Amino acid sequence: MSVPLVEIVRSGFVEGHHHGSVVALDADGSLAWSLGDVASQILPRSANKPLQALGMLGLGLDLPPDLLALACSSHSGEQIHLDGVRRLLAEAGLAEMALGNIPDYPLAPEVREAWIRAGGEPTKLAQNCSGKHAAMLATCVARDWQLSGYFEPDHPLQRGIQHRFEAVTGETARITVDGCGAPLLSTSLVGLARAYQLLATATDGDAWRIAEAIRRHPELVSGTTRDECRLLRALPGAIGKFGAEAVYAVALPDGRTVALKIDDGGDRARPVVMAAALARLGIEAEEVAATGRHLLYGGGVVVGELRALL
Repeated sequence: MSVPLVEIVRSGFVEGHHHGSVVALDADGSLAWSLGDVASQILPRSANKPLQALGMLGLGLDLPPDLLALACSSHSGEQIHLDGVRRLLAEAGLAEMALGNIPDYPLAPEVREAWIRAGGEPTKLAQNCSGKHAAMLATCVARDWQLSGYFEPDHPLQRGIQHRFEAVTGETARITVDGCGAPLLSTSLVGLARAYQLLATATDGDAWRIAEAIRRHPELVSGTTRDECRLLRALPGAIGKFGAEAVYAVALPDGRTVALKIDDGGDRARPVVMAAALARLGIEAEEVAATGRHLLYGGGVVVGELRALL
């Protein structure tokens, strides 16, 4: 039930499409418009992280804004991210070896390439979910819960996160396993948008703390060179997060919200659709539009682009 959202245009020739679904909410929470299937459940992947962090705050986690941003992050593996996760662990009295996520290279291509050239191996700290896992461990320390098995679905930590997740999305989640090994909860694009709108419009409490952390430290939630960081810097007061398989949610401070999923997981189409969706909601700043430009090259020169069909 997905629809064409992006066409791939080379020298005026449409050589292919990216299909997907997108939903936009008005400031009052009503449906502004949608394309494709926005009611069936998807796996938002790392777009869930701010909602998981919200659950952790409700369970007793207490972090300053920069470390809370890392708890929400799919970080690039830059030094600021590695140092922050080390600090988060140290403040909980834990070492890097306590992390239960898989080892990996840094997420950002330029950081990963530099890491490999320097002889670096995959590590748990460098893996993009290490901030979330460090926050999960810190929550367990705060509640005096056992650390072993903290990422198992029946651990009290994960049950508490699921309870809060279902409350803010308004949907019953299915549970599977994310790439890092932690539980992954499903919701629809409408449910995801509803939850992000709740965060972005909060004026106090845990939801406000999550939103403020993302607003103040977008470079920690993603990376200094990433399109998500550039978009949030171009939209003061907005919050946003991407997820693997080309999921993306962005909420403005007035409550207008967009959530999208590209069916084939083509991440290059994700920012293209988001910029077009925000323009359709009336956000036409050049800095925002620039985050959605994806050019195609032939012989070293520009010969085409990805064009949104919204």
